[in-house]
Order: sequence, then structure tokens, then C-alpha cells
Amino acid sequence: MSQAKVERYKQEKANRKKTMRKEKVAHMMRTGILLVIGAALIGWIGYSGYSMYADSQPREVAEVDYEAVNTYLEGLNAAE
Repeated sequence: MSQAKVERYKQEKANRKKTMRKEKVAHMMRTGILLVIGAALIGWIGYSGYSMYADSQPREVAEVDYEAVNTYLEGLNAAE
């Protein structure tokens, strides 16, 4: 081995812990980001599916009878 290679090896060996720590942190960051993206994607798919399901259900219809209100207003108008 040449002297330059020996020096480079010694330097790499001396910084091995720092390098390993940086690689672990980078791996954890990538994993975390992928988990967040995956959770968001699953949530979006679930929300879209539920929305489609809720839209396909029949809606309850209510009828309002305003006859009593109309009679009351006619009574007020007639009294004036």
C-alpha cells in the first residue's frame, strides 16, 4: 500500500463512528419521511373511499308543512 492509502485508511478509521452515526441518521430520516408519506396516502385513500360510500347512501328527505304559519300570517293581515 502506498503512504497515501495508509493515511486515508487511518483517517477513515478515526472518523468511522461519525460516519456511521451520519448514515444511521440519514436512514432514519428517509424511513420517517416515507412513513409520513405512506400514512398520508393511506389516510387520503380512506377518506376518499368513505366519501364515495357516504355519497352513494340514500339521503333522508323531510317535508315541512307551512300551513299553520300561512294561516297565522293571514290571520294577522286580516286583523289589520
